[in-house]
Amino acid sequence: MKRISTLGLTVALMLWGAVAQAVELMHWERLPLAVPLVINQERVVFIDEAVRVGVPSTLTGKLRVQSTGGTLYLRASEAIAPTRLQLQSVTTGEIILLDIAATPGDQPLEPVRILKNAQGQATEAESSAVPVPERTPIPVALTRYAAQSLYAPLRTVESLPGVRRVPLKLRTELPTLLPTENVSSTPIAAWRLGDYWVTAVKLRNRGSIPVQLDPRRFQAKLFAATFQHAFLGPVSDAEDTTIAYLVTRGAGLEQAVLLIPSVTQGGDHER
Repeated sequence: MKRISTLGLTVALMLWGAVAQAVELMHWERLPLAVPLVINQERVVFIDEAVRVGVPSTLTGKLRVQSTGGTLYLRASEAIAPTRLQLQSVTTGEIILLDIAATPGDQPLEPVRILKNAQGQATEAESSAVPVPERTPIPVALTRYAAQSLYAPLRTVESLPGVRRVPLKLRTELPTLLPTENVSSTPIAAWRLGDYWVTAVKLRNRGSIPVQLDPRRFQAKLFAATFQHAFLGPVSDAEDTTIAYLVTRGAGLEQAVLLIPSVTQGGDHER
């Protein structure tokens, strides 16, 4: 799913003296669409056809939903864990799935316009003539989404259908994750998409010598590992900290890290 900013339209409207806002375009391809919400701020979803909205009973009193003329208005009054809404076309009966989650924030989110496959597909002849690009592998897309979620402005985070943030089960430092380096390792956030998890781990140099980061030195059963930066500067340096994105399959990082080895009396150990 591509995210397209209608920047040209925004600029044109601003020249008219109006307050313009970009619209996030989402393509419905039978995969749930992630629509985050900010508590106490209304978000508008344009569908361009009348729909019925199926809202779980667990959201009663937490989420206000209004639907009129092909436009959906969502407003959360408190934090909402990732929850799925079901939109059904009044005309065709087709179902569209939205995965919503509400979190605190000050920055309002732009409206969303949902486009169906038919609104942007090439003709069959064009499809046969132009090679179809391969879908981005899930670990790559998940890592990119995590990095954008931590570093990029909210409005620039590329939508990833089906992704959801998951609670951290490891919240303390992991001394066995990178034992060959004088580096602290602390999980700060995690996301899941299908059978894959990505955990963002803050790495901080505790020594005066720069550290060149190498994913092969991780002591864990990882599917993939990526660093925000390739090295850590000396402690107290502006570059002494970075983020590692650790991808696991089948379970979160808590099932992949090695157990802390028992310490023998006297403190001696073999290398």
